[in-house]
Amino acid sequence: MSMGAAIHPTALVSPDAELGGGVRVGPYSVVDANAKIGGGTIIESFARVTSWADIGRNCHIFENAVIGQDPQDHDFGQERSYVRIGDDVIIRENVTIHRATGEDCETVVGQGCLIMEGCHLGHNVRMGKYCTVTSKTGFSGHVQIGDYVVVGGLSGFHQFVRVGSYAMIGGMTKAIKDIPPYSLVDGNPAYIYGLNTVGLRRRGFTQEQRTHIKNIYRMLFDRRFRHREALAMIEERFPDDVFAREIVAFAKSTRRGLFQWRGGRTKLAREPEEEEE
Repeated sequence: MSMGAAIHPTALVSPDAELGGGVRVGPYSVVDANAKIGGGTIIESFARVTSWADIGRNCHIFENAVIGQDPQDHDFGQERSYVRIGDDVIIRENVTIHRATGEDCETVVGQGCLIMEGCHLGHNVRMGKYCTVTSKTGFSGHVQIGDYVVVGGLSGFHQFVRVGSYAMIGGMTKAIKDIPPYSLVDGNPAYIYGLNTVGLRRRGFTQEQRTHIKNIYRMLFDRRFRHREALAMIEERFPDDVFAREIVAFAKSTRRGLFQWRGGRTKLAREPEEEEE
């Protein structure tokens, strides 16, 4: 335990926990043995960090959050597993993030994420960097989230669902299929409503790039072709294109299938350009 940590007298911090310099632990919080907390991290009152939770630097964990508790999984056999939280992560009130099922397996939250009040990340969830998750969202076991994903509140994710990078999911969405990168998904039942245009613009994607990505998706969801045929067409037309490779790889590796474009599969766009949305 670091000598530079500031621990409130009512907090319970195991001498076998590892705290970096400048860590602050608030009133009545508990930090168990074998927990690791990076320098500059703040833990507010009544929070719990259990054994085998590894929290990065300069994080902020708010009241009543529980990080690293046992997974809610019948297959869990008290094996050693982990929660790993990256640097600069904000975890708001009442968030629960559970350890993984499987010896030495991990539940992961990447750098710079914001997990808002009352969210739950189940066992073996893997979340990329700089994601924003709005209040009361739940991720079942083995869900995979890419980078820069935004999730609306009260959404629910079925186990093993994957979400590609730069996607945006509207509030109260029921996610039972995979959500491809760059897309905008909403509803119950949910559909793809197009690209996450606002998010892509904010992240520096040019209009030309956004139009190009949308045209790749129009090929993928062209109702004249099966998905396997459409994927082959995309690979043939854009053999060295980074966006095409990412979308094709995601679609080929889906286990749960992809959500469909709103209103069914659309006709292939013939225009090389489209107006700004």
